[in-house]
Amino acid sequence: MKRVVFGLCVVVLLGTPALAYLPRVITRCPPDAVLVGQICVDAYEASVWQVPPTNSSGLSNTQLIYRIKRGTVTLADLAAGNANLISPSSTSTCTPSEPGKDCSTCDAPVFPDTFPANGQWTQPLYAVSVAGIQPTGCVSWFQAAQACRLSGKRLLTNLEWQDAAAGTPDTVGGADNGSSDCNINSGHAVHAGSRSNCKSSWGAFDMIGNVDEWVAEWVPYATGCPGWGSFSDDFMCFSGANDTALGPAALTRGGSFVFGARSGVFAIFGGDLPYAKEGKVGFRCVR
Repeated sequence: MKRVVFGLCVVVLLGTPALAYLPRVITRCPPDAVLVGQICVDAYEASVWQVPPTNSSGLSNTQLIYRIKRGTVTLADLAAGNANLISPSSTSTCTPSEPGKDCSTCDAPVFPDTFPANGQWTQPLYAVSVAGIQPTGCVSWFQAAQACRLSGKRLLTNLEWQDAAAGTPDTVGGADNGSSDCNINSGHAVHAGSRSNCKSSWGAFDMIGNVDEWVAEWVPYATGCPGWGSFSDDFMCFSGANDTALGPAALTRGGSFVFGARSGVFAIFGGDLPYAKEGKVGFRCVR
């Protein structure tokens, strides 16, 4: 009887195994966010919080900051840690009949000197996505960007914002029933997530109205607001460029509590300086 011995062939692949090149597939997000394709977009407009080193019991707030960055923090956690809500947007109001008013009145409480409008902070603040609390307003682009980063996130790009807003109900003629519709005609911000019908197909709340939202891009400062024509009645102020403006503009999206029918998933404004603050402007973050 013949005996056949097969040799053992060992193949050594140099470098990284081929499987390592496969993209990581995200199937779920932390509790504070919704999955939009392959990114985790905050479910709620951001509220900014100041977290002291210790709570009233003298215990370290390290675990609280960890929960903020993990996306698992709750309002009860923040209260227990003696965290302080910074610049709730309800402190600035506008009358819906005054659509040209910029809602720039930013009353107390305001951002501390350690977290200035230019973003050059010396004491951290944290952006939190949680329902049942006023989103932060009177926040500059620089402050919004840094608050997101300190929470392990970043501002959405314009494209990411547009994706996340898809399917948010845009009422005909700018109607707002004051309870479940998107908050577009009240003259003030409401608690994040409190308008139950104002939810995108992905699950993100308040993409239309409440506070206008900073996104990542800077653009030439827009001088014209021609609208979208027959495509949409949403606000479109992204035309022309001001060559004497004191800096570029940062885009805001979605419209606010004062824009009425001009708020919507296509609402876009390119006339806010990144260091400017308005009571109707806030933000949300993404991982």
